[in-house]
Amino acid sequence: MIAFLLAAGAAVIAALVGVVVMTKAISRLALFQKIKNKWIRGIVAVLVIAAVIFVTSEVWTMENAVVVFVAFFAFYVLCALLAKLAEKIRKKQLAHDLVFLVSVGLSLIYLGVGFYQCNHVFRKEYNLHTNKDVSLKIALIADSHLSVTLDGEKFKKQMDRIEEEQPDILVIAGDFVDDWSKKEDMLAATEALGKMNLKYGVWYAYGNHDVGFYNSRDFSAADLERALEENGVHILSDEMAVVSDKFVLAGRDDYSTSGSGAYRLKTAELLEGADEGKYIVVLDHEPNDYADEAASKADLVLFGHTHGGQLAPFNYFGEWFGVNDKTYGYEKRNNTEFIVTSGISDWNLQFKTGTRSEYVIINIGK
Repeated sequence: MIAFLLAAGAAVIAALVGVVVMTKAISRLALFQKIKNKWIRGIVAVLVIAAVIFVTSEVWTMENAVVVFVAFFAFYVLCALLAKLAEKIRKKQLAHDLVFLVSVGLSLIYLGVGFYQCNHVFRKEYNLHTNKDVSLKIALIADSHLSVTLDGEKFKKQMDRIEEEQPDILVIAGDFVDDWSKKEDMLAATEALGKMNLKYGVWYAYGNHDVGFYNSRDFSAADLERALEENGVHILSDEMAVVSDKFVLAGRDDYSTSGSGAYRLKTAELLEGADEGKYIVVLDHEPNDYADEAASKADLVLFGHTHGGQLAPFNYFGEWFGVNDKTYGYEKRNNTEFIVTSGISDWNLQFKTGTRSEYVIINIGK
């Protein structure tokens, strides 16, 4: 949450500065220079900016509008600086209109790639080796944030893709829904989970958005829990389950919604009594407790939450500020392996420029 607030704050500041800079940049375009009064010219430029923000916010949300505008601003500044450098080298001034159009083109490419990487779900695979007598294929998803890029029907199609992989189990590492998710999407998605034919079924641990922060959706946390249970999804809330004679699965309560971790079990407490001869997997939404988990019996810990860093160049804010131990991918500490997924969808935004949406297949064996 701190990393998000820092990134959001930086984006807002950049947007405010950007309004001033982009107003001047648009005013300098040849088309706008035809307006002789500089004050009217400035007002028209501001109206152009406002129109871009308004249309984007109407199509998506204001957060997406800020991302779009900051992208245009950032690429314009970059192109303007490069143009100044080129002018010093070549001793010849570049046309402002050309610099502006190049910056717009680069912005559209950046946003287009980001839109595709967010709205298209990729496949990610890991092959892990263990000395324990187990052969296991885990499918992992997190951060579906229903009703953002995935409605109920699109979510079902992704579950069909996963089922075709014939995993033994599907685990969900939190943020199945968002604060703006629609009940019809939640019900359709939980129904899709219930229809999956998997050896060990579907298991779920809570994320920070699943309980809900703003009460702005048309269903409650209790409705979500009931829908999951009615469709046979196993909920692990600071609980451990012996899934088979060779496999133990535990789910931790979310760090944020349990008083910054104060009200949830330590990993050692959660796994107390677990047979170390079995392969032990832990679901934990936020990747910020590696030291505790690496000191436990856990063989593998699975996370979501970070969205893989979301937007370049802010990918590693969480790690830089010590909020997350890892933003994305694989790491091993002591005898415990850790995997953070970028998530199958996204919180409120339609762009992933520093990462991409994914589901994860984890093959475990000797």
